[in-house]
Amino acid sequence: MPAPINPFKKSLSEGKIQFGCWLGLADTFSAELMGAAGFDWLVIDGEHAPNDLRSILAQLQVLEASNSHPVVRVPVGETYMLKQVLDAGAQTVLVPMVESADQARQLVRDVTYPPHGDRGVGYALTRAARFSQIKDYGTTADAEICLLVQVENRKGLAALDEILATEGIDGVFIGPADLAADMGHMGDSLHRDVQTTIMDALARIRAAGKAPGILSTHDPMTEAALAAGAQFVAVGADVLLLNAAAKALSAKWKDRH
Repeated sequence: MPAPINPFKKSLSEGKIQFGCWLGLADTFSAELMGAAGFDWLVIDGEHAPNDLRSILAQLQVLEASNSHPVVRVPVGETYMLKQVLDAGAQTVLVPMVESADQARQLVRDVTYPPHGDRGVGYALTRAARFSQIKDYGTTADAEICLLVQVENRKGLAALDEILATEGIDGVFIGPADLAADMGHMGDSLHRDVQTTIMDALARIRAAGKAPGILSTHDPMTEAALAAGAQFVAVGADVLLLNAAAKALSAKWKDRH
C-alpha cells in the first residue's frame, strides 16, 4: 500500500487555486469547527501560535475527518522539527524565513528519505505510516510531501530566483507582515511599495512553475494577488474572525444602553 495522495499538492500541480485560513487558537475544538467551514486548506501555526508537537498532532487528527487539508507551519526550518511533524502525519509543511538557495536545498533534504535526503527512516513507528500498516510508505512518501517555503524579507527576495530553481520546492509563500517591516513599513503591508514588491514576487514565482502563496485579509489585495498568479491564498485567521465577531456582537448590544 502506498502513501496517501496529497490532494493539496495535486491541486497546486494542476494549477488550481486553493483558499485557506490560519489556525492560531491552538485548540482541537476550534480546529474541528474550522475544518467544517469549507476551506481547501488550514494552517496549523507552530510559529506564532502556542502550539507544540502534541497540539499539532491533535489538530492533525481532528482535521482528518474534514475536507480541509492541514498545512503545518513549523517555528523554524530545523531538520528535527520537520521530521517530527511529518512522522505525526503532516504531508504539507510551511517553513518561515527562507533566505537562500542553500537553505531551500537543505529543507528539501529534510523532507526526503535517503539516499537523496536526510529524513530519518523510522516510519514503522509513526502515525504517518499508520503504524506500519502502509507497507510501502518509505518508497512512496517523498512524492506526496508538499514543501512550501516562506520568503518574507529583502534578503529572501534577492535570492528568490535561486530558491525557485531548487528542485523539490512546491510553492513559495510571500509573508506580507515581515516583508513590510523589513522594508521599513511596520504594520503597513498595504503600502504601495510593499504591494508592488509582493505582486512582482508572486508573478515571478508563477512564471518559474512554482505555486505562489499569500495571506491577505484585505479583499482588494487578495484580488490583486490572484491576478498576479497566487494559487494558495489564506483569506483569514480564526483568531481574527473570533475577535471581529465578538467585538461586533458586544458593540451591538452595548449600544442599546
